[in-house]
Amino acid sequence: MNITKRTGEWLQIIVPAEWEGITVEDLFRTVWRAPKKLTHHFRTENKVLLEGNRVNWHTPLSAGSRLQLHLFEEEPSQVIPTYHEINILFEDDHVLLINKPPFMNTHPNNPAVDTDTLMNAAAFYLLSKGESANVRQIHRLDRDTSGAILFAKHALGGAVLDHMLEKREIKRTYIAGVHGLVNKRKGILNMPIGRDRHHATRRRVSPTGQAAVTHYEVLEINKQKEYSFIKCWLETGRTHQIRVHFSHIGHPLIGDDLYGGERVTNRQALHAAKLEFIHPFTLELINCHAPFTDLSEFFHHIDINKI
Repeated sequence: MNITKRTGEWLQIIVPAEWEGITVEDLFRTVWRAPKKLTHHFRTENKVLLEGNRVNWHTPLSAGSRLQLHLFEEEPSQVIPTYHEINILFEDDHVLLINKPPFMNTHPNNPAVDTDTLMNAAAFYLLSKGESANVRQIHRLDRDTSGAILFAKHALGGAVLDHMLEKREIKRTYIAGVHGLVNKRKGILNMPIGRDRHHATRRRVSPTGQAAVTHYEVLEINKQKEYSFIKCWLETGRTHQIRVHFSHIGHPLIGDDLYGGERVTNRQALHAAKLEFIHPFTLELINCHAPFTDLSEFFHHIDINKI
């Protein structure tokens, strides 16, 4: 684990043995895989120091030396900070993980008008602590889906985590309740997803769609009600991916009437239960479990901490 310390707007990192001999250029472009534009900004604005002095971006780093990054400058919020009660799962100087309640959008469609989203709530929370409120979402959940969502607190963190998500280095595990008895205990659903030409919001499996891969494992079956409870994790993050895939194989989510499920609940039975990744700055394993906030009648027998 990296030894780090925040001092005002600067982060100090004690260069670990793993970075011995690499340059700051290597660190930004190869280790963190930061965008060229952002890397150029850090270079030209002298936002990287070594032992308190302007760094040569092409000089190899030595383990144990002090690297300073100007990460925490004040930025205006891109959304209207608005108070909503939120459940924090994990927080440090770089990231914020929140357990999103159902019936709440992840981000505003119109930032000038929408104020009741999780991003608005996150911005208010940070502003109330005296931090920059320009929070950056790394992924999203459907409005009616609950569970863990990851935000970044600064530009470099957002860029690095975006790339980690793209490279499947952030694992998201979901719990879903579906109609029918899923016979195969484990499987992979590898079916491309595209828009449904006949419905504005619906998606469908389509040979011309975007690649979409869902892994799943059956946790429990209720033969009396003909429900299956599954754990699934994604290689891709297409809109409605889990809902579309399971509907396509004849097991729509409970409560998901958009994709053929019976409306026996007030929303689709889908919860983002766990989020795992290696922290890009501290190198620690972040493993967060998000407790259920509703639908206890369906999920009471599922132990989130054991998935």
